[in-house]
Amino acid sequence: MTKDMNTTRPTGLAAIEYEMSRQNADAIASFDAASSLAATIAASLRKNGRLLLLGMGGSHAVGRAVEPFYRALGIDAVAIPLSEQLGQPLPLSGKTVLLTSQSGESAEVLRWFAEVGVPADTFGLTLEGGSTLARTVPSLVGAGGTEKAFAATRSLTLSFALHLAILSALGEDAEPALALLRSERQPDVKAAVDALADVGSVVTSGRRLQGVAEAIALGLTELSRVPCFPLEGGQLRHGPMEMLGPKMGVVLFRARDETAEFVTRMAISALEAGSPVVVFDASGQVPVEGAVTVDVGTASDMAAVFALLPAGQHFMLGFASMRVEDVGTPVRSSKITRSE
Repeated sequence: MTKDMNTTRPTGLAAIEYEMSRQNADAIASFDAASSLAATIAASLRKNGRLLLLGMGGSHAVGRAVEPFYRALGIDAVAIPLSEQLGQPLPLSGKTVLLTSQSGESAEVLRWFAEVGVPADTFGLTLEGGSTLARTVPSLVGAGGTEKAFAATRSLTLSFALHLAILSALGEDAEPALALLRSERQPDVKAAVDALADVGSVVTSGRRLQGVAEAIALGLTELSRVPCFPLEGGQLRHGPMEMLGPKMGVVLFRARDETAEFVTRMAISALEAGSPVVVFDASGQVPVEGAVTVDVGTASDMAAVFALLPAGQHFMLGFASMRVEDVGTPVRSSKITRSE
């Protein structure tokens, strides 16, 4: 460990904390402003019945997170990285395409429009209303402008709010999720950070909430420079359990849904393997003995995302602050990835 969490905040960390301080208000504003175009996108989804979610980095994690919610409404939704679609494309005919990029200017977005053009029923999600993405296709634009800090926090929350607007237009009840955004809860993650103080790597995992696990793993890696990676709960079972032990931390995401029991079983198995385990929990179930539980109340679906995401964000900041002096200052990356 190289840094005490209570010393002066690095500039990059302060920038992330500022983004997080306004993400809920911006998310509500984004949801409210999105209603008209969200209705148009919902009409396209009803017509086609198939959705392709494209993005990179945190934008792809958002796509992975919302896949199950669209599927539950009868939409055949698939999320893949935009780079994969450019190299090994799925057919686009008869599909609604949602292209997400917080900047709207990443290298893959620019190449997409240069090589593919603008297929029918293509829409964008972005934070930058003047970007190439927003100028080229009808786009939902998050409130408050571009995210300045390095690791995605506010941009994730706003992207989920824009998807919430689409899901609401498709008939989903948005009020439980909006109520959580209004609540401005401050999760206590100190015990979770302390539990993983001595690990050399982290695996994040979920079932229905795997997309959230992927978003947090990305942020953990970017900020701590420690190998942190996501594995869907079933995939973690099929071989990678061999890596578990005292130096491999396990971070699980559990909500009130039919997959919660599988997450519970994974927590027990990881503890038996000797790994320290943290459970971010919106299930309302009994905490797993031996694991550190971050209880965020009881929630499901998009409400669970908004309950768990801020807790995961605070955790990744605490985890990184114990390891890196200049948290939030990239050394090999940039906020907008302009090369492939």
